[in-house]
Amino acid sequence: MGVTYGALHVRKNFQKENAVALNIRQTEILELARAEGRVIVEELAQRFDVTLQTIRRDLTELAEAGLLDRVHGGAVARTGVANIGYEQRRRMNEASKAAIARACAAEIPDNSSLILNLGTTTEAVARELLHHRNITVVTNNMNVANILLANPSCEIMVAGGALRRSDGGLVGDLTTQFFEQFKVDFAIIGASALDLDGDLLDFDLAEVRVSRAILRQARRSYLVTDASKLGRSAPARIASLSEVDTIFTDASLPSVLAEACTAWQTRIVVAGQSPTDP
Repeated sequence: MGVTYGALHVRKNFQKENAVALNIRQTEILELARAEGRVIVEELAQRFDVTLQTIRRDLTELAEAGLLDRVHGGAVARTGVANIGYEQRRRMNEASKAAIARACAAEIPDNSSLILNLGTTTEAVARELLHHRNITVVTNNMNVANILLANPSCEIMVAGGALRRSDGGLVGDLTTQFFEQFKVDFAIIGASALDLDGDLLDFDLAEVRVSRAILRQARRSYLVTDASKLGRSAPARIASLSEVDTIFTDASLPSVLAEACTAWQTRIVVAGQSPTDP
């Protein structure tokens, strides 16, 4: 049709912004988010000398217009990754996620305790745990809990907190406090992105705080992530691969990251290949 992707992207943004008739303050908020990646409610309220409620309303309207993504305490600039809904994410790389899940579950013995957090890959792990015996699973993922109902030999403990309807996740301070009551054998977590520095990243600060608590409360920590997460960007840092015992993935890591894992003594397991010991 003679229109490049970039031109189309600009045109769509122009149409969206005009369709919602942004006021001057909302336009400036959007520009700040795009320039800095993230905006904070309290900082915006001070900057524009308005109430927190006014800023929250602005952010909600911008999010509903598809221009920003709300996160705990503010909003982030919308990116291709943040736009992906739960059902679409669940269908992406299904075979790879299943292979990663099998590799991870194979290292979880019977008679053990574990925490599973949010994510479609951790849900795949839950499906691979259906025949494990005498396991205790603590989770803030309603989908994980529902999957494991089919395992009569699994005790399921579900965290409290604010329910995120988009993906069945429970997040917030109550969720963090709940996990702090446990000490489990294994933590199995996912992440929205993994950069070449080895940092695990996400979009929601409330979810990030929960993931950090999960890592603290486990004797061994496993990251399950497919290769599509490599090189993606998200604004909030969960942890470093140096804080994880094993990463389960579906493709070899870039050499610079693989070498860093060796230095950190983080084991790499590529589904279908022999594990790489640090």
